Amino acid sequence: MIVTLTLNPSLDRTLTLQTLRLGEVLRATGARIDPGGKGVNVTRVLRAFDVGSHAVIPCAGPDGEELVRLLSKAGVPVTEVPVGGWTRSNITLVEADGRATKVNAPGGALTGQEVALLAETVLDRCLSQSADISGRTRASWAVLSGSLPPGVPDTVYAELTALFAEHGVRVAVDTSGAALLATLDAGPDLIKPNRQELAAAVGTPLNSIADVVAAADKLLSRGVKTVLASLGADGAVLVDSAGAVLGTADPIEPQSTVGAGDALLAGFLAAGASGADALVEGMAWARAAVGLPGSQMPDPSDVSREGIRVVRDPGGKPVGAVHLADNG
Repeated sequence: MIVTLTLNPSLDRTLTLQTLRLGEVLRATGARIDPGGKGVNVTRVLRAFDVGSHAVIPCAGPDGEELVRLLSKAGVPVTEVPVGGWTRSNITLVEADGRATKVNAPGGALTGQEVALLAETVLDRCLSQSADISGRTRASWAVLSGSLPPGVPDTVYAELTALFAEHGVRVAVDTSGAALLATLDAGPDLIKPNRQELAAAVGTPLNSIADVVAAADKLLSRGVKTVLASLGADGAVLVDSAGAVLGTADPIEPQSTVGAGDALLAGFLAAGASGADALVEGMAWARAAVGLPGSQMPDPSDVSREGIRVVRDPGGKPVGAVHLADNG
């Protein structure tokens, strides 16, 4: 069972238009509303592939009710924890060439008591749905992902990582900034930064694949067990105790990059969260997400593994000398 916790979920409202021109009145060519939030996206795509997953989210106000309704309508298992704030709406503007401009709202504040209740709900889901026939608990995954709403300390993911680890639950963290930095020393089983987030975590620019591998190694030395770094058009790099693997893929015509990193993480976890095969699966799911509009998540009919390649030990020559694309 893979249980996701999204502390700052949203309704994702996507408008498509030919070209974004600032300061002008524009007419959209299409519109859609999708459930949003990184953990929510992970559960959505896992369920589309018939992988056991359950989303836990705080819920407040009409937008929170609409979010739960959309998830339930789509058959996505969700437990909503009522809170006193408000559920945010995010806006994404997608141009004809696939370039997306996303404006994320801050979200409503959460109290310490509300965060504790959310954590208790996640742990209960992990343990109650992960016992084998003898009653022994099998390790589940808890995915802690996304930005933090107001009122929540930067240390929250680190504290939850330690809590869940005490109960034998493996933890994957996908966040950024101070929240990511605070989590590193807690020893999460997996982190999934993008290029910019990884660079910020180590405090150095990443201009080549070798730089990415070196940065990931630094995080492993702090106790992180696996680093899955998404690099946009340059693919993804997996670094763990077995070494480093670079995955690249033939380009496709992009529709939207929103949710691609969530699909990468979901596919990697679904395929066992280890090794080149899991990296290929994650990349296949991510590439499928890029080919879909808005925050839409792929299903098996969207996925192709053709054109995806892996290179082991990419920190050495000649792959280590390859520079990253600007949009990594």
